[in-house]
Amino acid sequence: MSETAVYAAGAVVWRLVAGKPMLLVVHRTVYADVTLPKGKVDPGETLAETAVREVFEETGIAIALGVPVGVSRYQLPGKRQKIVHYWAAEATEKAIRASQFVPNKEIAALEWVSIKRARQYLSYPVDVEILEHFAALVASGVLRTFPIIALRHAKAASRFDWDGDDASRSLTTRGTRQAAALVGPLRAFGVKKIISSTAVRCVTTVTPLAAALGRDITRTDAISQDAWEEGTADVRGVVGARVRAGRPAVLCSHGPVLPDILTEIALATGTLRGSYLGSAAALEPASFSVVHLSATNPGSGIVTIETHAAPA
Repeated sequence: MSETAVYAAGAVVWRLVAGKPMLLVVHRTVYADVTLPKGKVDPGETLAETAVREVFEETGIAIALGVPVGVSRYQLPGKRQKIVHYWAAEATEKAIRASQFVPNKEIAALEWVSIKRARQYLSYPVDVEILEHFAALVASGVLRTFPIIALRHAKAASRFDWDGDDASRSLTTRGTRQAAALVGPLRAFGVKKIISSTAVRCVTTVTPLAAALGRDITRTDAISQDAWEEGTADVRGVVGARVRAGRPAVLCSHGPVLPDILTEIALATGTLRGSYLGSAAALEPASFSVVHLSATNPGSGIVTIETHAAPA
């Protein structure tokens, strides 16, 4: 991130009403405008965390992020640039009913509108540009999606300085901090299933996430580095099961195994392979790539991939 820019994040929040998408817009109190829910990044936050938090603070609706739908840029007074990242995000009926929103000093009202209405209703052209990215997804038949997240384990002790077997290598102090810091970004994408290589460094990486979600870790040799080196890994089986399940999942594995994970996701969804898969798999420790797939027709191919850097 540039130190001279102001970063923010938000979402195009949607729900289906009689089979048609309706979008949530907010009426801001001070500015007397109509815009998309968004807000500035807090210290220590990732953009994904900001988007989820700001939507909840402004609307009372808890969301999980879907497909990224663009970045808006505009000048602020004093010549600083504001950069706002947006994702699509479905508001479930349960989340809507749970909202405790009341008009306040920041947000005067919430309103659900059609895409057509939003084009004329939003106060700012930059918001309309984001809306058009979302409308293109709807037009292509991709609305409800789910992610499979390929995560490389956090920073571990050096293989060459470790006296025990490779699978027992532990995280460093930095790696332990990274594992804790990964909880927020991964939760932002609604992860429900946690699958890990049996290696200690992988299991330890996702242990804080499992604790936060109250879920067990599914440990498997099928995506371990030892099995991969021995030729006994079953990446295809693990990936195929996650595509069939159609639920948000994270797969925590190793640098050499990650290219196979990305390739198998492409093959399981009938997606043309290319160099973009290698880029998505070239992850530093504690970084991850979110592969978005259609929830209604995963065989239509990968919708998009976004890669997130490791926590500082």
